[in-house]
Amino acid sequence: MTLDDIVSAVKAAHDAAKQVPLGDSHSPLRIRGAGSKDFYGGLLAGEVLDVSGHRGIVAYEPTELYITAKCGTSLAEIEATLAEKGQMLAFEPPHFAGATVGGCIAAGLSGPRRQQAGAVRDFVLGVKLIDGTGQVLNFGGQVMKNVAGYDVSRLIAGSLGTLGIIAEVTLKVLPKPVAETTLVFACDAAEAICRLNEWGGQPLPVSASFWHDGQLWLRLSGARAAVEAATSKLGGNPTVNPEKHWNSIREQTHPAFAASPLWRLALPSTAPCPELDGLCAIEWGGSLRWYAGAVDGDHAAVRAAAASLGGHAVLYRAPESLRCREGAFAPLPPAMLALHRRLKKAFDPQGMLNPGRLYAEF
Repeated sequence: MTLDDIVSAVKAAHDAAKQVPLGDSHSPLRIRGAGSKDFYGGLLAGEVLDVSGHRGIVAYEPTELYITAKCGTSLAEIEATLAEKGQMLAFEPPHFAGATVGGCIAAGLSGPRRQQAGAVRDFVLGVKLIDGTGQVLNFGGQVMKNVAGYDVSRLIAGSLGTLGIIAEVTLKVLPKPVAETTLVFACDAAEAICRLNEWGGQPLPVSASFWHDGQLWLRLSGARAAVEAATSKLGGNPTVNPEKHWNSIREQTHPAFAASPLWRLALPSTAPCPELDGLCAIEWGGSLRWYAGAVDGDHAAVRAAAASLGGHAVLYRAPESLRCREGAFAPLPPAMLALHRRLKKAFDPQGMLNPGRLYAEF
């Protein structure tokens, strides 16, 4: 599939929607790569526009620390290319079932190393976007300081295809750490949060943390001397085959992620444990909490508990009917909802692209 093929499909859908009488429904487009994130977000509706065939690495400059790839390029291909030069996508995106780079950016999901390196949006340097009218738009570039005004390229991260189709994306890459080790500590959830915040205030090379079922896993990454010094200071028990463990967290094959419904709470790292049952795991230095919920549970109570601590809750993994009924993401305040609607209207005036995937209102 070429860029022209995608543009033609979007223009045809847009033109058809313009012919539909006001008030009547029209057939939207459902943007799909590998489909590895179909479980995430709201409604899956519309005619599938498969963009997985638009693939390939466009440019890779190891010395300039960036890579540009078409949307259907698999993360596995990109990371294999980077590994040849000792580099990586530092936000550790999950691969799931053959994830593509377009879906990776659209979903905005980061892995264990996010607490040290940053989120997906922090590594998006530029995007080539096809909007809802079929226009090809370019935002950003190939270096960090390339934006004056509104940074649209990073806005696209996490938009779930509602603003446009990511035809190409340029990402910042980083060298792999020279040394890594993983330590394990026995502690309960409250003690884990306390320790993680204490360590977070010290110059320690912590690149990932994960608490589950009475055990706190801590990964140290960086210069060999720094990792060895931190290991000596912190104690704990070294692990065998830590790569397998962190991969299970990144790909969410670890038992902590087996629940459905599964809630994802983003909280201040210092926040105490919410008064909720079903704590599955703690990540990102205490700022990410995973909870098992009940299908017929009080979903408003989960969102209220997160909000009371200064955070928000996402219904991360659940049957589609439940996600559509309850909303996958925390409801927006009126002013913020109005802003989202204006953005949607600007990029997709006919509401053709992934309607309801982010919020039911658009």
